[in-house]
Amino acid sequence: MNKQKAKLEGLKRRQRRVRGKIFGTAERPRLRVVRSNANIYAMIVDDTKHATLVSASTVEAEFKGQNGGNEEAAKKIGELVGKRAIEAGIKAVRFDRGGRIYHGRVKALAEGARAAGLEF
Repeated sequence: MNKQKAKLEGLKRRQRRVRGKIFGTAERPRLRVVRSNANIYAMIVDDTKHATLVSASTVEAEFKGQNGGNEEAAKKIGELVGKRAIEAGIKAVRFDRGGRIYHGRVKALAEGARAAGLEF
């Protein structure tokens, strides 16, 4: 197994482990963070209905031409998803970091969401 494939397998294993412990309900949905090298995505999911309630990402039209792979963009996405969640009536969420460590862009997104008024 090459190094890249081993890293991906480890990420998948961590994602399964986190998802075994975190489950989003209607009262407290799950805030899922997906991070790639170039972009960051955040979505609030109700796992009982298998539905995405709110989402935001750096591939949206308002972020066109900006760098989506840095902490500043992640903080903006956190604030945006938090604002959209508050408008949708969601005040508290469970944070799913997607197998990534709570550092850098994942942490910036979480801080942005908290600044917008979401409770973790």
